[in-house]
Amino acid sequence: MATEKSYYMTQEGKEKLEEELRYLKTDRRQEVVERIKIARDFGDLSENSEYDAAKDEQAFVESRISQVETMIRNAVIIENDNEDPNVVALGKSVTFQETPDGEEETYTIVGSAEADPFEGKISNDSPMAKSLLGKEVGSEVTVATPGGDMHVKILKVD
Repeated sequence: MATEKSYYMTQEGKEKLEEELRYLKTDRRQEVVERIKIARDFGDLSENSEYDAAKDEQAFVESRISQVETMIRNAVIIENDNEDPNVVALGKSVTFQETPDGEEETYTIVGSAEADPFEGKISNDSPMAKSLLGKEVGSEVTVATPGGDMHVKILKVD
């Protein structure tokens, strides 16, 4: 049997997934079952688009439940207690500036399970994070992106 992928995340990220799982298993699942019941009352199931849509939604919800359960089961909690405070690591926030004269940007490097660029959280699998991990404050780093190389200077690590 193949080994399952580890999902690196903060304790907060794991708790968020556990909350999503509770919601999916209780509220969301029940909502979909109700939609299926209502759609069945519309008659012939072979030509019933509401029924088909409800069944598709049920499949999506069940798939997401399975995915979230796997992520929780294989969660690896990020702890940086013994890490050098000046080195970029998983779970830390890093502030950098594109050189020579770009704006400062700050991102927290998290596992792919809780990545959300709109919230300032980037995946450790992203080109940016891969380039920054293990580097120290003051380092100048080249990040290979689909749009070409980007040069940044690490200003701060929290």
